[in-house]
Amino acid sequence: MFSRRCDIPSILYSFSFAPNPRWSRLYPYQPEIRDYLRRCAEDFGIVPHLRLRHEVLDARWDDATEVWRIRTDRGDWTAQVLVGAIGPFSEPATPDLSGLSRFDGVTFHSSGWNHEHDLAGRRVAVIGTGASAVQIIPRLQPMVERLTVFQRTPTWIMPHLDRPVNGWPRRVLDRVPGALRAARTGLDLVQEALVPGLVYRPWLLRGVTAVARAHLRRQVRDSQLRAKLTPTYAFGCKRPTFSNAYYPALSQRNVDVVTEPISEVRPAGIVTGDGAEHQVDTIVFGTGFRTTDHPGFARLHGRDGRSLAEVWDGGPRAHLGTTVAGFPNFFLLLGPNSVVYTSQVVTIEAQVAYILSCLNGMERAGLSTIEVLEEVQREFVRQVDHGLRRSVWNTGGCRSYYLDSSGRNFVFYPGFNRRFRARTRQVDLTDYRVSRVHDEKVRTA
Repeated sequence: MFSRRCDIPSILYSFSFAPNPRWSRLYPYQPEIRDYLRRCAEDFGIVPHLRLRHEVLDARWDDATEVWRIRTDRGDWTAQVLVGAIGPFSEPATPDLSGLSRFDGVTFHSSGWNHEHDLAGRRVAVIGTGASAVQIIPRLQPMVERLTVFQRTPTWIMPHLDRPVNGWPRRVLDRVPGALRAARTGLDLVQEALVPGLVYRPWLLRGVTAVARAHLRRQVRDSQLRAKLTPTYAFGCKRPTFSNAYYPALSQRNVDVVTEPISEVRPAGIVTGDGAEHQVDTIVFGTGFRTTDHPGFARLHGRDGRSLAEVWDGGPRAHLGTTVAGFPNFFLLLGPNSVVYTSQVVTIEAQVAYILSCLNGMERAGLSTIEVLEEVQREFVRQVDHGLRRSVWNTGGCRSYYLDSSGRNFVFYPGFNRRFRARTRQVDLTDYRVSRVHDEKVRTA
């Protein structure tokens, strides 16, 4: 019932080497994406290599034997190479609200939906108004008795262009050679067209800002509610999202939008800073994910025994978002400053290509270890920080999950995805401290 819809077109939210001409919609729902990924795993022979439901408890680099020693809840493993495909949106963030443990009702995070809890006729609170809440709220509103939405910061909402893919478009994609690739390239260019405004000249985003404002004016007639829902920061500073149903849902009589900060939770409801108590029996957290303090970081230990959490100390840094100084033979997917403003599948494919380049380079040169040099990583971070200094994420007047506790943008790569793909196409081994098989550690190959 509460399947999520992707906010990237399906043709882009798929692997370039496994095109699918039969997506049912321009923007697919979660079950269709899941089925696509399962087919890919089966078609490419991945399934026999998967070890599902294995929780990694600890992974440590053993410098003496030059392997990673990995401890899971189902046994121990060793590996010459370890890839951290943890994912930035895998560990939910739940606010530490005073009194939450005394709440008599049901609570859960949007990423771990409680399907056993029937919400029909209930008084439900949704805390947060980000991308997840924008999808959840229109589905909740018709079924609940009362819906109270606690908003700290409004979100820029754009009209959603989703539609079924059927009729002649489906036939063209299915039958015309090159049509699917051309569609993918065209959609990619549309996404890339936002980069100049997002990264270099935020004033270029005035056009999309006007579209978002018009969308709000058209769908919300109540001036007081519209004022609550109007962002005061630049478009793009926080993640914008797309919906044709969110504003109408908030305008219904059984919905309250509360902008007062939450002061505490009581057994029967939530109290805000103005002293009002909002009676609810269910709390749904749409409060995002732990991106800078993911618990998985504490389980990865590099050359000197320090964990990734200790090394980063809340400020993730890596070379090309993929390799980390002090962590030999370790690679990240969607690591810091690797995200380009399009489908994250594009970033993942680029990083996988880079990892394969590293492994091939190790094999050709007879290397047993590869570890990015500290000065190389530092220079990449410097370039990124310089490139993002005028971006809307850094200057748009908001706080977002793109910024760490110091205010540094640790998420985005400052430019077009073609440039990122070019930089990750082939490893330069002079950027790495390496050791040859049965040899002493040396600076370069």
